[in-house]
Amino acid sequence: MPDYTLPQIEENGDWLSNVRRVESPNCDARPSPGGIDMIVIHGISLPPGEFGGPYIDHLFSNCLDAAAHDYFRDIQALRVSAHVLIDRAGRVTQYVPFSRRAWHAGASSFCGRSGCNDFSIGIELEGCDDQAYTPAQYQVLAGIIGALQHRWPAITGDRIVGHSDIAPGRKTDPGPAFDWAHLSRLLQQPARGQAQAALS
Repeated sequence: MPDYTLPQIEENGDWLSNVRRVESPNCDARPSPGGIDMIVIHGISLPPGEFGGPYIDHLFSNCLDAAAHDYFRDIQALRVSAHVLIDRAGRVTQYVPFSRRAWHAGASSFCGRSGCNDFSIGIELEGCDDQAYTPAQYQVLAGIIGALQHRWPAITGDRIVGHSDIAPGRKTDPGPAFDWAHLSRLLQQPARGQAQAALS
């Protein structure tokens, strides 16, 4: 049995239950809170290529120690966040309530519409472009996506995208190591309907 639990969306639709919560100050009001219609998948590792440790929490909480690693000097002043992080073991941390705008996409556009933070949910996977993501990450990601689609039906399959899709040339994540076909198969499994009902 896996050591992760598929999270559920709480009744107010803002938070996942049964997950770790570290609230980030890096968020603000959406222009249209009911207008969520896209999921953006990211990859992150801090320091690059290293997994585990507190540094993603620290980055999203504005307390990253620039002295802890040379790379951190360049990003310590960034003010960024995502709604959710799924670590290598499939454990979930939520930083921003879904009704609020997380600062994950940066300068971005999709189908002629700019400012993707306004209408998207950002999900970070602990990983990097050229290393395979874990089976647990895919299973938990598919479960969360199913729950979000049940809550916001406008999030259709063609509106589940990578950071590289909305910021081409500037961002490459989740990278070529991310198996989009595998995620699609998980989302199409017959059991997904049951998972959606259980997660919502």
